[in-house]
Amino acid sequence: MEIMKNISLVALLGIFILSSCAVVRPGEVGIKQTLGKFSKEVKTQGTIIYNPLVSRVIKESTKTSNIKLVLSLPSKEGLSVNSEISILYRLQANKVASVLENLGKDYESVITSVFRSAASDVCAQFFAKDMHSGMRAKIESEILDKMMVNIEKQANGIELIAVLLKRIQLPSGLASSIERKLQAEQDAMRMTFVLDQETLEAQRKIINAKGERDAQLIIAEGLTSEIIRIKAIEAFRELARSANAKVIITDGKTPLIVGDSNDSESKK
Repeated sequence: MEIMKNISLVALLGIFILSSCAVVRPGEVGIKQTLGKFSKEVKTQGTIIYNPLVSRVIKESTKTSNIKLVLSLPSKEGLSVNSEISILYRLQANKVASVLENLGKDYESVITSVFRSAASDVCAQFFAKDMHSGMRAKIESEILDKMMVNIEKQANGIELIAVLLKRIQLPSGLASSIERKLQAEQDAMRMTFVLDQETLEAQRKIINAKGERDAQLIIAEGLTSEIIRIKAIEAFRELARSANAKVIITDGKTPLIVGDSNDSESKK
């Protein structure tokens, strides 16, 4: 009976020891709360010993977290634009106590509320088509800046990393008109390209014709009677060097080849 009692005491002691020990793993922090008051020491990893009767250890992740939302955002012209949003944030390890004291463990709902307010204010300054164009990055940046200001008023310790408008669904009528406009712009750009090509080709032909005309003029200006006589003498020399017999009729200035002996033989 005494042995059983000792075993029970040892078991209870073991359970008590295990229940008074918390393990903080990498990527999270642990903070001890005693009688409702948070400790100043934040444990980044390792073991925390505490009295489970009056204390508890709260563990929070310090990794980058993603809040996904699907909202209808207002536009400047009064339209509602459906959007899928991601809010990336993380807790600063040394300021977890401040976040828990001011916002509690449900701080994500506060981040969501701050986003809704900031997004409504910012998106109302832009047209719906801007959310579907290159203006999206500017909208995301302005929402993030406004969120940072509002979050810092409520708690210091939440680091907002990015606001991403991942999927924008415009009203059907507006989407169709934007597509038609884009198609018209593409057609105009294509026509401009064709006209530019035709203009360049016409310029090339004009330049080529001017070059041929100038070449002919230069040749015509250089063909004096003396040049023609020199060319005739050079032609006679070339004919004289030829091994074939040829019949040449000339006035002494320019040769005219009637035929050669090979042609005469072939005709016979």
